[in-house]
Amino acid sequence: MDIAQLYDLFLASKGVNTDTRTLQPGQIFFALKGENFDGNAYAQKALESGAAYAVVLDTVPGDDPRLLRFPDTLRTLKELAACHRQHLDIPVIGLTGTNGKTTTKELIREVLAVHFNVKATQGNLNNDIGVPMTVLSIGKDAEIAVVEMGANHPDDISALTWVSQPSYGLITNVGKAHLLGFGSFEGVKKAKGQLYDWLSEHDGQAFVNVDDTDLFEMAVARPLSIIPYGVEGEDAILLPTSSENPFLRMEIGGKVLETKLVGSYNAANVMAALAVGRQFGISLEEGMAAIAAYTPSNNRSQMTRTARNVVIEDAYNANPSSMAAALDNFASLQDSCKVALLGDMRELGDDSVKEHVKILEKLDECGLTHACLVGEEFKKALDKAGNRPYVKWFADSDELVGALSERPLSGATVLVKGSHSMHMEKVMPTL
Repeated sequence: MDIAQLYDLFLASKGVNTDTRTLQPGQIFFALKGENFDGNAYAQKALESGAAYAVVLDTVPGDDPRLLRFPDTLRTLKELAACHRQHLDIPVIGLTGTNGKTTTKELIREVLAVHFNVKATQGNLNNDIGVPMTVLSIGKDAEIAVVEMGANHPDDISALTWVSQPSYGLITNVGKAHLLGFGSFEGVKKAKGQLYDWLSEHDGQAFVNVDDTDLFEMAVARPLSIIPYGVEGEDAILLPTSSENPFLRMEIGGKVLETKLVGSYNAANVMAALAVGRQFGISLEEGMAAIAAYTPSNNRSQMTRTARNVVIEDAYNANPSSMAAALDNFASLQDSCKVALLGDMRELGDDSVKEHVKILEKLDECGLTHACLVGEEFKKALDKAGNRPYVKWFADSDELVGALSERPLSGATVLVKGSHSMHMEKVMPTL
């Protein structure tokens, strides 16, 4: 069986699935194999649960005609998604970046939904499985799609653009993240720049934040059609915030935008969404109204008022640039009691200790009552740079939860941030 034949079966199916726990009757089950799992072992169960077909490795035994054998099931999933994309006559916006990808994607979706039926990546399903699954979920009724693409290794974006084949693209920023995989900051720029490469080679257009020197230089270095945007470039003004109202407030085109996003670093994400909307005929007023109505619910830039504290939760992930931006914003808030609960930044390789030391130095400028740091990387940084009287260190988030349970915080403005694997969200019930 070839991809064209498989595509015919896909069109007659109820879609694809890689998990028997959520499988719906009539779907095609893809048996993916990883280091710690092997979907091929569940192929028969999938068929018994109502799967129309199961795509399995060609080494899987059995004579059930619904078993469709291929040498590489993940490769087959990607090829099927690329085939589907070629049959979609709609604009596809590819989105990547070090920080702000998911928030920007959510804002773009909200703005475009004013006039269009939009299909966008669910959550952060932006990897080599999530992207083809997103593309394959785009139905005939979709008028425009937004596909988020993440990267941990040098050629990830190149592979994901081959699947999603974007006609437009946007890089939110480039920063120091996953240095263990990319090797250096220049490696990050080269990897993310593969989205610009695809667009320049396929007559696409890029939305470019002209305030960002790195992005602007990356864009103009290529034969690329640019759609500019930016806070400074469009004379947008950031309005004052406070610990009582830390939400991003902006004046754009003489009109005031009140968001439910915490952090001035979200201003560029807002301008990106408005630029995309403008390109597709969404007026400034309509776009601003859509953004004002958006409430984050994904552990990113969220503010929660508990019975005792004001909590700024940005605990989904962390890297040097996003951590610095969060602390800069936290430093700008005027409050008599500010507490930072920070977990390690992971995957920084040889630069890890140096980057954690920089965060310690930035903490000194935040006017904190105290800080709780979690993880071995912060321990190494404290050993190198010297402890601070306002800093307490904990081995893991469970240990911090125990301490906060014994001595609860009260009357504080609290920042919670750390790499996803540090599970800093565990502290939320104690606050």
